[in-house]
Amino acid sequence: MSGALLHTLFDILAWLAAAAAVYWLSRRGLQFPSQSFELPYIAALVFGAGIGAYLLGSANLWLSGQSGIARSVEGALAGGIVAIELYKWSAGIAVRTGARFALPLALGIAIGRLGCYFAGLDDFTYGTPTALPFGHDFGDGVLRHPVQLYESAAMAVFAIVYVLAVLNRNAFTITNGFYLVLAYYGAQRFLWEFLKPYGTLIGPFTLFHLLSLSILLYAAFMLATAAKARSLHERAVA
Repeated sequence: MSGALLHTLFDILAWLAAAAAVYWLSRRGLQFPSQSFELPYIAALVFGAGIGAYLLGSANLWLSGQSGIARSVEGALAGGIVAIELYKWSAGIAVRTGARFALPLALGIAIGRLGCYFAGLDDFTYGTPTALPFGHDFGDGVLRHPVQLYESAAMAVFAIVYVLAVLNRNAFTITNGFYLVLAYYGAQRFLWEFLKPYGTLIGPFTLFHLLSLSILLYAAFMLATAAKARSLHERAVA
């Protein structure tokens, strides 16, 4: 099976896993803001994520001296955040609406990155050369950091911790899960960027270094200004 086909297969699996996570959370008796399932909200999210994915993915490709069009999960995440914040501002929505997306996001990235790994060199998500024993040859005879697997494992760990928090009815984690996953994602992605062959933008930092830092700072601000979560018993409100 070709790398491109495997990538597509894992993309589909990622979406299915995200949908399954939404269903599982609903079966746990959790209640999330209804605005996050309204059609205008979803439309803004999809539009912003699509623009961000291709705009920032392609920009990173060009900065790295490569031609063509690319898409980026981090670009999609950033674009979606900007689009939703603008939509909420224009619609006068003050409530925080991202809580239901924490587990779907973590699972989606964990599975989707496996597709990037199997896509090989064509995906341009591989790492820099390494002499470590777990370096991977993507087909050009060079052992490289399998950074896709690093990120997949990191996000899988978050998903497991989040599920345990839900099972234990941890109010803070459920209420602020989206900002927790953003902070975690931004931090781990910032580290992995040092192991990628991308063109730098400022000093040693790539476009995705700066984007990761921006996502991390946004999440930190939202967590710092979050209302205190109430204890959860039979039902949770997020």
